[in-house]
Amino acid sequence: MQKDPLFTRRRALLAGAAAVGAAGTAGLFVWGVGGEPVRPSVPVAGAPARRVPLKPSAYRLQPLTGYGPSRTTTPGRTPVRRAPLLRLDGRGRTMVLTFDDGPHPRYTPAVLDILAEYDVRAMFFVCGEMAADHPELLARMADEGHVVGNHTWSHPLLTELTRRQIRSEMSRTCDVIEDAYGERPRWFRAPYGAWNRAAFQLGAELGMEPLAWTVDTLDWTTPGTRTIVDRVEHGAGPGVVLLSHDAGGDRTQSVLALRRYLPQLLDSGYHVTVPYRQYA
Repeated sequence: MQKDPLFTRRRALLAGAAAVGAAGTAGLFVWGVGGEPVRPSVPVAGAPARRVPLKPSAYRLQPLTGYGPSRTTTPGRTPVRRAPLLRLDGRGRTMVLTFDDGPHPRYTPAVLDILAEYDVRAMFFVCGEMAADHPELLARMADEGHVVGNHTWSHPLLTELTRRQIRSEMSRTCDVIEDAYGERPRWFRAPYGAWNRAAFQLGAELGMEPLAWTVDTLDWTTPGTRTIVDRVEHGAGPGVVLLSHDAGGDRTQSVLALRRYLPQLLDSGYHVTVPYRQYA
């Protein structure tokens, strides 16, 4: 299979992103469990999953406490943060599944089918250039109650761009999301987890909160389906935000892993939900 251009870019830029993270500039380190500083790209182990009776699906679909649709997201009034949110608080054993880099015409529908099978909602941080080519997939996400976030237009390393370039990457993607999804995004995620002050400021001006992740499956490295599942199982815990991908390369393993670990999470009593959407 021919490699996706984003996969090639990711390989080329990963070393640069890691170097920026090591520098410890504002926003690149966030505080993990126990107050220890961690980089967003490093998996953080949570409490092991414990088998308990499965809760009714209607409960799993409730928005997380404190992130309901009533929260103010008017552009210019969103708080400017110094670090991205790493995990989200909610009732009980809540977890959030997030998928980056899509939408992809092959892998995204497969992910959506699995989520629909288990009555679960997720967050999709889409790239504008991908969303522009596949608006029907964003429309489906809206219809099925998923949250769509902004992952920039072309997946660049934001720390190497000017403020004007960052704004363009974000605002163009906001426009595409609004056209296809029906509303402007309330969340954004920096490519490669490389955040800087300009990204936080411009994101807030556009009415978006920055969301990183707690557990990185590193599925983009195609480590094997079993390895991805193991990383999810070992990292599962209340408030965890899980990072996976539905584009940017061959995501066959990501789809197969989701089919394995999602029912396991639900059987263990986790409520896999999203931060703010409200369901009829």
